[in-house]
Parts: sequence; C-alpha cells; structure tokens
Amino acid sequence: MSTTDTRTAAPVTVERNLGPRRRSIGAWFADTGWRHVVAIIVSAFALFPLLYVVSASLNPRGTLTGSNQLFSAFGIDSYVRILSDPQNPYGLWFLNTLIIAVVTGASTVFIGALAAYAFSRMRFAGRRIGLVTIVVVQMFPQLLAVVAIFLLMSTLGDWFPAIGLNTHTGLILVYLGGALGVNTYLMYGFFNTLPMELDEAARIDGAGHARIFFTMILPLVAPILAVVALLSFIGTVNEYVIASVMLVDVEQQTLVVGLTKLVANPRYADWSAFSAGAVMAAVPVMILFLFLQRYIVGGLTAGATKG
Repeated sequence: MSTTDTRTAAPVTVERNLGPRRRSIGAWFADTGWRHVVAIIVSAFALFPLLYVVSASLNPRGTLTGSNQLFSAFGIDSYVRILSDPQNPYGLWFLNTLIIAVVTGASTVFIGALAAYAFSRMRFAGRRIGLVTIVVVQMFPQLLAVVAIFLLMSTLGDWFPAIGLNTHTGLILVYLGGALGVNTYLMYGFFNTLPMELDEAARIDGAGHARIFFTMILPLVAPILAVVALLSFIGTVNEYVIASVMLVDVEQQTLVVGLTKLVANPRYADWSAFSAGAVMAAVPVMILFLFLQRYIVGGLTAGATKG
C-alpha cells in the first residue's frame, strides 16, 4: 500500500546575477568622490611651491619676479654658478650639513632610546619628575636659549677649543641637548606599548638590561627609531638660528647658513642660485624619507596609543 506525500513543495526561485548596480554620479561623489577632489586640491597646493622653486632654479635671470610664469626659461646656469663659486663653497657646506645631521640623528636615536628604555622599564627615584621636566622644558622656544648658548660655548671654547664656538662638535652637542627631551618622550610612549612579559621572560633566562635592550627591544621599536632619526635629520638640516650663531667661518657653515647669504643683500639677491642650492639640498632628505617610509606611519601612530 503506497502512501501519498501531501506536503507542498516550496517554489524554487532562481536569482539571476545581474552584476553590480551602477550608482549615479551624485551617489558616488557623496560617498567617495569628494575625497578624491580634496586629495587633488591638497596635492596641488603642496606641489605648487616645489614646482615654483624648481622653476626658479632653472631661470637664468636670477630673480623671482622673472619666474612668475612656471618654466618660462630653462638653463643650468644657476647650478653651475653655485657649484663653481669659490666665495660660496656649496660642496663644503653640503658635506658639513650631512656630517652634522647624520651624527646628530644617530646620537639622538641612541641616547634617546636609552633614556626612554630607562623611563619605561625601570622604577627609580625622580622618574615621574624627570618625565614632567622633559615636557615642561619643551614649552620654551629654542630661540630663548641663543644668548645663553653663545656665552656657554664661548666660555667652554676657552677651556676646550674642540667643543667651543665655530666647531661642528659644539654645534652637535647643542643640538643633542635641545632634541633629546621631546624625542625621549616620543619614544617613551612607544616603549610602553611593548608588554613587560617580554622583559620578565628574558630575565628568567638570565638576560640583563643591556641584552634585553639591544637584542629584544631595539628590533621591536624600529618604527619609532626611524621616525626620530628622520625628524632629527630634517630638523638639523633646516636649523638656522643656532647654526648662524655658532658657525662663523665660511668653511664651517652649513647649507642653510651659507645659502641665506645669497639672498641677504637687498640690492642683489641671487634667488636663482638659492633655489638651485635648495633643490640639491632636498635630495638627501627625500632619499632618507623614501628609505624609512615603511616605518614612519607605524611609528607615528603606535606611539600615541599608550602613554
């Protein structure tokens, strides 16, 4: 005897893949289009000064008023003039700037990392006061210390000529003293993001602070080290006030101090040569930025997640 299934079968609907629906231009602009427009405007705003400087460097007339029209004239006379002028030793200024910037950047990273590790991993008397002092000192602009720096380095030069006025070593020491505060606090915030369990596990294996710092901590904090190195390098290359006070002789001066003399005379300011020197001076900064770019974003964001 057969039994009949009285259940009603559900109708089967077949959905056709019609592909993604095309959005209207207004919907696309409201969603993501306006971001592209803003990005294009910001990029144009940022690139225009760079194009203007490059155009001025290629203008053989040597004036900015003649460079209002971008790339209206082409020539390498400005580059030849600034590289061959014996009264303005651009190559020597370039070398001085690289030496001072590299030594300052490397020393700032190393000493700042040591200080940040101590503040982050160790507990000692005066730790909190030291952190507060680092922040408070940064409130005062560096310009306030120019007179004191000049008198201090002038006196030190009488006893130790190697670190006095008109010396690269003395200028590097001044830069280190002014940059360690903010850089130490920046690295301190990044060091705090690393779990203390790493240090405790290393101590169980018999590692000391030196081994933990050099073999474990430094590789993990590479992003913030790259950021500090880049900021220190750029800041040293662009610094003018202290360098102009410290370095008197032409052979000891940096690029910023030397190039400023080209436009210091109101009767004749060689803006074309100045622009050519500025374009060439930007090359090391661009190379360093491209080399460290994969660390920069991580170093700037991760250090602000935990203080």
